[in-house]
Amino acid sequence: QVHVVESGGGLVQAGGSLRLSCAASGRTSSSYATGWFRQAPAKEREFVSSVDWSGDNRYYSDSVKGRFTISRDNVLKNMVYLQMNSLKPEDTAVYYCATDIVTAWDLPYADLEYWGQGTQVTVSS
Repeated sequence: QVHVVESGGGLVQAGGSLRLSCAASGRTSSSYATGWFRQAPAKEREFVSSVDWSGDNRYYSDSVKGRFTISRDNVLKNMVYLQMNSLKPEDTAVYYCATDIVTAWDLPYADLEYWGQGTQVTVSS
């Protein structure tokens, strides 16, 4: 069993930055990739970014590429971060962290088992 907890959401003005954290505890291993998804009101959940266990392979949706950076802690391998810069009002959503035994490339399309409760990000114009 794996327990996932997100933190770091909040209210920020357009153009500002936030850093989200994802902590996974339990029976994780080097087979686990981790990703971020988001869901805005009245919209479907969408993929944001993913990273493999090594931290070397990282993928982004087109909507956040160049503005968001995903990273995995080199020491605390169960910690994953999402640095969000140049935030826009359309980035407003609940952000979820998810992990499972999957590659970072396949993560956006997989039926992931372990999800956090989500953290709210609100970007004001």
